[in-house]
Amino acid sequence: MNEKKQAGEYAAGFIKDGMTIGLGTGSTVYYALAKIGEFIEQGMTLKGVATSTATARIANSMHIPLIDLNDTEKIDLTIDGADEIDPKFNGIKGGGGALLREKLVANASDKIIWVAGHTKLVQKLGKFPLPVEVLSFGSNHTGRLLEKEHLHPILRKTKTGETFYTDSGNVIYDLHLDEIAEPGKLAERLKQFTGVVEHGLFLAHPNVVITGTGGSVVIRENKK
Repeated sequence: MNEKKQAGEYAAGFIKDGMTIGLGTGSTVYYALAKIGEFIEQGMTLKGVATSTATARIANSMHIPLIDLNDTEKIDLTIDGADEIDPKFNGIKGGGGALLREKLVANASDKIIWVAGHTKLVQKLGKFPLPVEVLSFGSNHTGRLLEKEHLHPILRKTKTGETFYTDSGNVIYDLHLDEIAEPGKLAERLKQFTGVVEHGLFLAHPNVVITGTGGSVVIRENKK
């Protein structure tokens, strides 16, 4: 069993009948979605809130009932992935381009579980480029501002070389920083730039991190 499958399926074990589940985006979450589909086939009553159109398509194929975030007061449990996770439960997310919706769903959740392979665990964030979602209107100007601030932005492109657009119609600049010494200060700094909609720094966000490692899973609980 691969590490992503280990982590995703284990996280699904936290789900209880009647829950509203935040459905994250990414290859590891796919395995949790598959398990949720099995639970529904077995008679569980569950509802999902998808963090992306890609996740919504997968959920629909597995007959997971979906609702809009506006149609629920809260989400019981969100299962999502991460691109990097440090020892303080800070993470970089947004490699799949869903960081804005992922953060909105997370903020509405009672409990958050991140699932990942063990290679996503790092001592310091930053090797993975930090996604910053930017309003498409005037995005070139915002990009130049980020460059002026020595944040090394690169406009995200699709595989065919076209500008990548998020589900909300925004663009993404990936910041190539190598190492983020103070994630909290950088998060505050990025929010000050006019045109920046959201960034991919999720600070002390998950309650639980589940990583596949070899033939087993490792569970880390955020006591704070």
